[in-house]
Amino acid sequence: MTTATAAVTTINDLPEAILSVIVASVSDTRARNSLSLVNQKFLSLERATRSSLAIRGNARDLFLIPTCFRSVTHLDLSLLSPWGHSFLLSSADAQLLAALLAGKFPSVTSLTVYSRSPLTLDVLLAHWPRLSHLKLIRWHQRPSSLQLGDDFEPLFRHCAHLRSLDLSNFYYWTEDLPPVLQRHPLVSKSLTRLNLLTVSLSDGFKAEEIVAVTAACGNLTEFFVACTFDPNYNGFIGDETLLAIAANCPKLSILHLVDTASLLTVRRAPEEDGYTAEDALVTVVGLTEFLAGLPLLEELVLDVCKNIRGSSTALEALKRKCPKLKVLKLGHFHGVCLAIESQLDGVALCSGLESLSIKNSADLTDMVLIEIARGCSKLWKFEVEGCNNITVQGMRTMACLLHKTLAEVKISACRNLNAVSSVRALEPVCHRIERLHIDCVWDGLEKEEYGSCLGFDLNEGLYDEDSYGSDTKKCKYSSSESSSYHYSNGNGFSSSRRTWQRLKYLSLWIPVGELLTPLPRAGLEDCPKLEEIRIKVEGDCRERPKPSQGGFGLNTLAEFYPELWKMQLDCSETIGYVLTAPSGSMDLSLWERFFLNDIESLSIVELDYWPPQDREVNQRSLSLPAVALLSRSRTLRKLFIHGTAHEHFMRFFLAIPSLRDMQLREDYYPAPENEMSTEMRVDSCSRFEDALNSRHIPD
Repeated sequence: MTTATAAVTTINDLPEAILSVIVASVSDTRARNSLSLVNQKFLSLERATRSSLAIRGNARDLFLIPTCFRSVTHLDLSLLSPWGHSFLLSSADAQLLAALLAGKFPSVTSLTVYSRSPLTLDVLLAHWPRLSHLKLIRWHQRPSSLQLGDDFEPLFRHCAHLRSLDLSNFYYWTEDLPPVLQRHPLVSKSLTRLNLLTVSLSDGFKAEEIVAVTAACGNLTEFFVACTFDPNYNGFIGDETLLAIAANCPKLSILHLVDTASLLTVRRAPEEDGYTAEDALVTVVGLTEFLAGLPLLEELVLDVCKNIRGSSTALEALKRKCPKLKVLKLGHFHGVCLAIESQLDGVALCSGLESLSIKNSADLTDMVLIEIARGCSKLWKFEVEGCNNITVQGMRTMACLLHKTLAEVKISACRNLNAVSSVRALEPVCHRIERLHIDCVWDGLEKEEYGSCLGFDLNEGLYDEDSYGSDTKKCKYSSSESSSYHYSNGNGFSSSRRTWQRLKYLSLWIPVGELLTPLPRAGLEDCPKLEEIRIKVEGDCRERPKPSQGGFGLNTLAEFYPELWKMQLDCSETIGYVLTAPSGSMDLSLWERFFLNDIESLSIVELDYWPPQDREVNQRSLSLPAVALLSRSRTLRKLFIHGTAHEHFMRFFLAIPSLRDMQLREDYYPAPENEMSTEMRVDSCSRFEDALNSRHIPD
């Protein structure tokens, strides 16, 4: 008996045209990088089909860029090291360097670049005349020597095919833009997307500037702008401006009008009722006419930071006037629903909504939440912030009604919804939630552990359909529909433990001085797929006593979330002393020790860290304890510090064996204009990068 050796067919036997399509369909950067390591054939196909690339190398080494990325259409040069450095201006052969970049990336149509000076754009953009999308970044102050419009003149002169302009991270003067748009009418009319939602603007765009911009860019389909609705300021937004926007840009499908006060990250005090001292001069009639002029609207954000009362009538127009609306975010809108008996009204009539955010609505109640859930049955994302009249019963009932669709939830700054009650309210849909934000407010946690925190049946909602003349069924959610089992916490209290089986992203707000350790006990102890966590620490350290605990509680994350590989730790709104701490007070270096203690217990691969700051000196810099603790991590491959550090501190990071990408970013306004001592100097960064790249790094 003879046996023939059967030929083994592998993926390498597929025709190159088919393999190329398969590789091109992989969009995740990490997956593509892994794919390129399979063999030489996969490497060449991955390079030939890559369409997006962000370069983080040093500007002096640009001549080392390989020539294999010929298909890249989206190029990001804003992350070049040293971050924020005007790399073209520092080179004696700026024109040659720009030509080199254009030659190695000939297909670029979308560009992101850090522009300290318009000379950078003048040199660079001349080599990419087919650009259709441009994003500018600048956190440094605008050069005082510039004339009005100088920042934007090069891009309108060189980019005749520009369709999209993003200035959301670019500091400039609002009066710079309208004159340039008017001087280049052909390019202005070709724009379809304009992002002016710049976080560093103090007052935002004035009404007359918004009217001028929209008049020049009449074909916009996406428009984002920071402005002010405060009637005490010149150029505030009122009915007249809203109607002008609708008249000038009737093709808008995405519109964000955000008050600059809303862009601040500081939260509203929990004791405030949600009403501001003054009302916005936006009437219900004006708002209705405004919406009637935008029939193609799919996404609308109106965060006004001033009261808009009785808004239900205007919001009812969304159903009739904007039938394509899918995403809606409202700030300081009161009376979004009347919730009278079983009749749907207000925003609850927008049955096509898939994402809804309600912020600082003073009269939002549990019954309004229920009405919204009944009317907006397609919601997969729901956010509520600063609404003090809703309770765990209302949120739980809403979750019951949306148990087939809801996947992303944010509950923030709501007085009656702390960490425990927020988690328990979402138990009916915990098996579906993929992204979650809660506030780490532990009030009542000890009571909860003894079974008396919430005081109602956790398996029963608030909403009884019989009261609305429907089926005589209460909105209950069977525990069999979600993974659960019972456990005892050792105090004789038996609780239902549920698995958050799809949760991949968790966002937390926590006041300074509090600990993360109670988080699992609040109901998030079983998150088997949690991969990414963002922690925002906020508060004034100067008002807090010295912590009695040795650490913040990062070891708790390591114990309960073994799949965690990416973390953002944002302490940028943690304020304290740097060098002037009075006797008995902690300076920020000791607080950093508290925040970062036990970070080596986490098996994270990527870390973004925003150091705390002393606003008196505009300093956000790593302290020695922070550097020492960060250098203990054994698994970090990417470390991004959103601040500065001394060169001799940075040498500590060479002790991290797997670190291959480390960057300092001054992405806050105003970024330090002049480097202090050895902080953020070009030579300092270059010496550190040479030492980092000279090591053998395991792949």
